[in-house]
Amino acid sequence: MVYTPTMTQSETKASDNRGLAGLTAGETSVCAVNQTQLIYRGYEIADLAANASFEEVAFLLLVGHKPSPQELADFDARLKAARTPPSAATALIRDIAKTAPDTHPMSALRTAVSMAGHLDHECEDNGPEAELAKSIRLTAMIPTLIGAHQTALDGKHEVQPDPELSHAGNLLWCLTGEKPGELATKVMDVSLVLYAEHDFNASTFTSRVVASTNSDLHSSVCAAIGALKGNLHGGANEAAMDMLNEIMADTKDGALEVDAWMQRAFEEKRKLMGFGHRVYKNGDHRAGILRDWGRKFAEAEKPSAMPLFDLGDAVQGIMLRDKNIHPNVDFPCGMTYFSMGIPVPQYTPIFVASRITGWCAHIMEQHANNRIIRPLAEYVGPELSNWND
Repeated sequence: MVYTPTMTQSETKASDNRGLAGLTAGETSVCAVNQTQLIYRGYEIADLAANASFEEVAFLLLVGHKPSPQELADFDARLKAARTPPSAATALIRDIAKTAPDTHPMSALRTAVSMAGHLDHECEDNGPEAELAKSIRLTAMIPTLIGAHQTALDGKHEVQPDPELSHAGNLLWCLTGEKPGELATKVMDVSLVLYAEHDFNASTFTSRVVASTNSDLHSSVCAAIGALKGNLHGGANEAAMDMLNEIMADTKDGALEVDAWMQRAFEEKRKLMGFGHRVYKNGDHRAGILRDWGRKFAEAEKPSAMPLFDLGDAVQGIMLRDKNIHPNVDFPCGMTYFSMGIPVPQYTPIFVASRITGWCAHIMEQHANNRIIRPLAEYVGPELSNWND
């Protein structure tokens, strides 16, 4: 998500519906987004972030209701049993890291998920039981695949998933090879809850378009990963951190004040990553939650990261003061993951480790009551001509 300079009146009039802005494209029971609330199947996001684990939220999204203690225990057991991907998928993503280390991790993950689809015996079965089983397997294995890619980039041996750890804890373990502490696990868990679902965003809508053709769940997820990769969508958390690093470099030792950097950016009409939102005009409900947890982690575990959060607060304040533009969740995400020592290119794959649950919920919903998604287009090209004239 990104803040872009305000268009002129003529530009705005000509582009009101670009990107289907303001248009309703369908119905869903998975999620509701409005100016004051983000709701997953009837539960508001602040309530979930404060009181539910990611495993509980994943069950809520995929199965459709809050789990009972026994349902949660069974679901958690299924997740833990499916954490090890097919060996060919793991070998493939590690080989990509070794032979093409400059490949974006999202592209590598997309390829590994595609390989996992080839090896899933239920890949072509779009029935509800098969799709739920595939959704659980993908949710479980994606953190392991992310870790397999990063450890290969680091020249380290692959880290095997740990059944004693939660989903969030296992993600950090597979990614870093270090057992995470309680606070780090909690911060990651909250971030996964916040990122799990967001109605018809670009990647989710992409997954539904593919699913609407009666294509399989793995193909729909691969398409969603491709959509999420872009820096106007999931990749905005990486871009936000890159922007903050640039500001830190340019303002080091007081060579340039932060306010001056921002004014120059406004004058140059730069895209300021991590600000603005297509839906939220009065602020992203998730941003403040993740910002507070990120600062809490930095204060307790990584004091050296506190100047980064101070800088972020300063940038946020200037944006609110001068442009009345609020941050979205990608802005504090960049700072939070950076303070936790997570490599910047892996930020968006971690997004996948969360949003896979929302995608799969929407894919199952699409298949359950399907009609192919095929909108009309307004033609604005040349008038009809005769080829021989």
